[in-house]
Amino acid sequence: MPEMETGGVGLLDYDGDGFLDVFCVNGGSLDPTVTNKPGHELNRNLGNWKFADVTGRAGVGGQGQYGMGCACADYNEDGFVDIYVTGLERNVLYRNNGDGTFTDVSDEARVGGGTWGTSCAFFDYDGDGHLDLFVANYIRWSIGSEVNCYSRGGLPDYCSPLNYKSPAMDTLYHNKGDGTFEDVTAAAGLDKTYGNGLGVVCADFNRDGRPDIYVANDAMPNQLWLNQGNGRFTDEAMIRGCAVNSLGMAEAGMGVVAIDINEDGWLDLFVTHLVGEGNRLFVNTNGFFVDTIKPKGPGAPSLPFTGFGVGFVDFDNDGELDAYVANGRVKYGQRQLDPRNPYTEPNTLLRGRGNGDFDEVKNGGTAEPLLATSRGAAFGDLDNDGGVDVVVINRDGPVHLLRNVVTKRGGWIMCRVLNRKGNDAIGAMVRVDAGGRTRWRQVQPNEGYCSSNDPRLHFGLGSVDRVERVRVRWPNGQEEAFGPFPTKHLYQLREGAGHK
Repeated sequence: MPEMETGGVGLLDYDGDGFLDVFCVNGGSLDPTVTNKPGHELNRNLGNWKFADVTGRAGVGGQGQYGMGCACADYNEDGFVDIYVTGLERNVLYRNNGDGTFTDVSDEARVGGGTWGTSCAFFDYDGDGHLDLFVANYIRWSIGSEVNCYSRGGLPDYCSPLNYKSPAMDTLYHNKGDGTFEDVTAAAGLDKTYGNGLGVVCADFNRDGRPDIYVANDAMPNQLWLNQGNGRFTDEAMIRGCAVNSLGMAEAGMGVVAIDINEDGWLDLFVTHLVGEGNRLFVNTNGFFVDTIKPKGPGAPSLPFTGFGVGFVDFDNDGELDAYVANGRVKYGQRQLDPRNPYTEPNTLLRGRGNGDFDEVKNGGTAEPLLATSRGAAFGDLDNDGGVDVVVINRDGPVHLLRNVVTKRGGWIMCRVLNRKGNDAIGAMVRVDAGGRTRWRQVQPNEGYCSSNDPRLHFGLGSVDRVERVRVRWPNGQEEAFGPFPTKHLYQLREGAGHK
């Protein structure tokens, strides 16, 4: 079963040279007799689309860990981005030493886990200024508990998580600020509901100033853990309309992102699903969600595919969010697109047309369709040219590095949003006013499926050549304004340096 779910990808500037590096999570082998198992990979961005494998020197290969996903953030506030890697039976926290190397501090930090971790996210749930850690767990699985399943005329195939009848409890770690974490799952009330967790995103969905947690579960109702402000959370997904679809049915939630699709300042949810279910958009109105289906909506072309990694990005900088979904089957289908791999599917690129409408782009935006069993996808500007690129992790295949070569891209700005300590202000909400429109983004790189994105916020602006104002609502609730700014530049927005 774990062979079907791995792996993820992280984009981070681990050496502080201004270019995003690429961390790839590998699964490996579940055969205990195999000693030379493939490990993770860290590829340093040298510029000009050249990369160097620095895994050995960096010490992040993770040999022996059956990896699933990752989250990248500076958990100990020393100015260097760290990497947390989830996996089967053990998770690993790599502390960035600032000299090009990392140290495995999982045991010291007490975040090694002991179940099957999938997506994860750093966020500050209690407002103490330290990044806490949430880990979505899938099922309680072991080789001894594996069962036999079949499909397409009785061929041996992978099972549904429901075959195991063993949903897992997710994990919340509280950052104590001294380099260690405390497991507060039960104390926070997160032991009240179990699920087959695959995707997670943390954001303030009801705009009460406290970050919440949304978990996409596979074949079970999703969870919306609303932050009560006293260290505890309550699952209100069912009453707020985002636990199941509009027919009351639980679906196979894989990846999830929080995006403001209708530019009203409320973060909506987009969840990728199994073939035949369709990817789903839950539109947020005052903290309550509606399963929204439109003929030209972002979920419209997804019925034939199984979606995992996902991101909403303005690839052509025309001012409208586009969508990219990494697809790959988990069971044999009626048609086999690649004779060497029965689980391959093409990925999907949708061009935003405004008003929540999208058009599907031929071949997923590449000259020829890329057929693979895709899982995690991460989004970021790898060459700092103002166009967002994509990195896709594929099961049993090479990574896909997709360079943005859209011609005649429009105007843009990127914002690096930093707190007073100089670290990425995870949880901050940024509003850009330009050309008579308002656009919102959240600083939360850890979303999608098992992946971590560029922490910088990218705004496509079309023909607009000037931003009137950028307003930041910091995680502590304070607000500051910056600008005006000319477009086609990266700006640092540092807490305390703006104006009211």
